[in-house]
Amino acid sequence: MSGQGDVVDGRFELVERLGSGGMGTVWRARDTVLHREVALKEVRPPGPEPTGEASAVLRERVLREARALARLNHPHVVTIHQIIDTDAGPHPWLVMELLSGRTLQDLLEERTLSPRDAARLGRQLLTALRFAHAAGVLHRDIKPANILLREEQDPGALPAVVLTDFGIAALQGSSRLTATGELIGSPEYIAPERVRGTGEGPAADLWSLGLVLYVAVEGVSPLRRATTLATLAAVLDDPVPPPVRSGPLAPVLTALLVRDPGRRPDAERLDAMLAAVAEDRPPVPHLPSAPPAPPDAAAYTPTVTAARPEPPAAPRRRTPVVVAAVAVVIAVVAGTALALALRGEDEPDDKAGGRTTDSAGPSPRRTPTKSPSPAPSSASPVTTPPQKPSPRPSTERTPSATATRQGPLPGFGRWVAQLHSEPDTSSPATRDRKLAAVRRQVPEAQYLHSDDYASLRPGFWVFYAPGPFADGRAALRFCAERGRTSEKTCIGRFLSGSGADLVFQCKPPASSPQGRCTGRP
Repeated sequence: MSGQGDVVDGRFELVERLGSGGMGTVWRARDTVLHREVALKEVRPPGPEPTGEASAVLRERVLREARALARLNHPHVVTIHQIIDTDAGPHPWLVMELLSGRTLQDLLEERTLSPRDAARLGRQLLTALRFAHAAGVLHRDIKPANILLREEQDPGALPAVVLTDFGIAALQGSSRLTATGELIGSPEYIAPERVRGTGEGPAADLWSLGLVLYVAVEGVSPLRRATTLATLAAVLDDPVPPPVRSGPLAPVLTALLVRDPGRRPDAERLDAMLAAVAEDRPPVPHLPSAPPAPPDAAAYTPTVTAARPEPPAAPRRRTPVVVAAVAVVIAVVAGTALALALRGEDEPDDKAGGRTTDSAGPSPRRTPTKSPSPAPSSASPVTTPPQKPSPRPSTERTPSATATRQGPLPGFGRWVAQLHSEPDTSSPATRDRKLAAVRRQVPEAQYLHSDDYASLRPGFWVFYAPGPFADGRAALRFCAERGRTSEKTCIGRFLSGSGADLVFQCKPPASSPQGRCTGRP
């Protein structure tokens, strides 16, 4: 065990221990040859000293970190000077630039960031990630503790950030040193595709960046649970709570924290979105990649499904005990969610889950990715499906045969009475049970996906009565006649393909409604 005053490689004197992590300890050291201070990372895993093959694998990982960092000469990436790897020492060392300052984790323990400051910080980190990704390097462990803040030149200015600890970075296309089933990275910041083992790319780092920004502004880690296995289960399945303090940054976080990596903004689009927030300009919408259009059909026939489908996972060979433990945790989480859903059948406003509804207030959103299709007449039976529904990504929860989904409306759209909104991360069974509960009071209730309408917040299944309604007040009167008189059980909403129509929200009471209740068409 190394200690203060020890000399490494006959040259570097250990002065002060700066911190420790899962893969070693960082020291402030004095270079007795060049008479300068450096950061010296003693790379060693926790527990007993590795020997034999384990020691060789550790050394190879350190070399990989050094090579990865050496390829990244960038102002927002920590600089590595050299590697010390001698037969005389039990483990290798990295000699890096010594950064005066503290970590983002230290700062967040004192206060949160404003949305604008978080956006500025995010852009700095994004430039580092874009540079790394262009060089074929994935970071894979982006978290506040791995983000260093240089000392502020101006006390009122946001310090420059430096991304460090590429110790678990993988050169793209080279993952042979990652043991099968081995957990690499901080669980609460890991992208879902990494947990599933279905492949990863730059989008996985952007998910982690999104979570860092979420924590920086909201002050909570949304997927952290009491144990590692429970956290991994949450990363896979739990909905990310909608941001409440993020203001103009909220649409950026919503766009990043989707489990389908193909629907996250790429680095170029993300930079534009963050720049708009940082510079207090109008928001830049995110346009998710549109999936291939399905073959033309006379009608849309929903498919019955018994479980939430996910993209086919690559074969994984994990330690049986770990696999079993993860399965048990996920089963418990799923069972708890099912129990809450059953308990809330008669209260479809989702009070049990504590989730916010789509009527929570205006929020900038993405524009649709596909031109609207003709809508059925308002006089048509509620079970008549639209002709050409807007396609959804392959990971979408398939509608059950007991529910009718409304396709996008043409032109300016129309007013509806929104009865409930369910996060689209809920299972089809949960969604359909809640729809059935709503239909006990409103038999004509239908559902749609909010991503199909720019006038709605993304990420929800919206239950609604189609009307027709002349305006929002008429929708509220309809709900009042059925005893649905609170904001969580009814709100007049305008469905259209224009984000400007998000302002048309007519809220109870019906006798004196609040919000924009009249207007288009």
